[in-house]
Amino acid sequence: MKIPEHIANANGKTLFSFELIPPLKGQSIQGIYNAIDPLMEFKPPFIDVTSLREDFIYKQHPNGLLEKLAYRKRPGTIAICAAIMNKYKVDTVPHLLCGGFTKDETENALIELEFLGIENVLVLRGDARIGDSSFVPTPNGHCFATDLLEQVVNMNNGIYLHEDHGNSAKTNFCIGVAGYPEKHFEAPNLKTDFKYLKQKVEMGAQFIVTQMFFDIDRYKEFVKACRANGINVPIIPGLKPITSSKQLVTLSKTFHIDIPEDLSDAIHACENEKAVKEVGIEWMINQCKELIAFGAPVLHFYTMSNAGPTKRIAEAIF
Repeated sequence: MKIPEHIANANGKTLFSFELIPPLKGQSIQGIYNAIDPLMEFKPPFIDVTSLREDFIYKQHPNGLLEKLAYRKRPGTIAICAAIMNKYKVDTVPHLLCGGFTKDETENALIELEFLGIENVLVLRGDARIGDSSFVPTPNGHCFATDLLEQVVNMNNGIYLHEDHGNSAKTNFCIGVAGYPEKHFEAPNLKTDFKYLKQKVEMGAQFIVTQMFFDIDRYKEFVKACRANGINVPIIPGLKPITSSKQLVTLSKTFHIDIPEDLSDAIHACENEKAVKEVGIEWMINQCKELIAFGAPVLHFYTMSNAGPTKRIAEAIF
């Protein structure tokens, strides 16, 4: 079932969903199951599985020379989605990235997803590779999320990269895109950010998932501004509790978000990391209650495959 259909069927009730990252290469899928099992009591209608681009490693040869090799640390997004659907009977939402994938690789991935009966995808540009100062497109890959979105829309219309095979079947993907309540860090201003977000919706995006935030007013203002700009698809808030003091710096730096003064003050006042975790979870519980009161269609948690904090929050609000 498509994400907007899940939301419509809820008849105004806020749904619960979460996101997982594939295990490191060499690890088993059991870690994924361990992250899902504690959260199934909250009846998620769908589960997201992220996709990560390759990094580079350097292999030293006997002659002392270094060889630069592409290495994907967390493969398996499509297979994990299939395994989750088979084991838990819930929909999955694989992430599609520009970075790290060619157009042909993307087309092949979409064909596999269609064969598996996966109806939803989240289209993202992706982050810069570790060590790169800015995003570098993959050769014969997409530069922007709008380009990747266009490819998925084209396949929904039966248009593939190479037309020599003829009579192409139309895919049937419901496409999600990212939204940034505090503005994408590369956008010059919010007006420009809304311009491109509206363009994605006009191209065919059917739902939006936001970057994490810790100020509920940012989400409310974002939703209101979207509606004022003619963006009327569901806007799903992305959420993650702070669970360690170092995240005050790492989350702000990595995701370009602000931490409210009240939250940072409360964390700085903690005597140990256990207390920090409690503050972060309690803040998120209160934030979720406000989001439900505001009418958020889904509370979507970035679990990083660690179910513990999300389970605590879900127990308090669902």
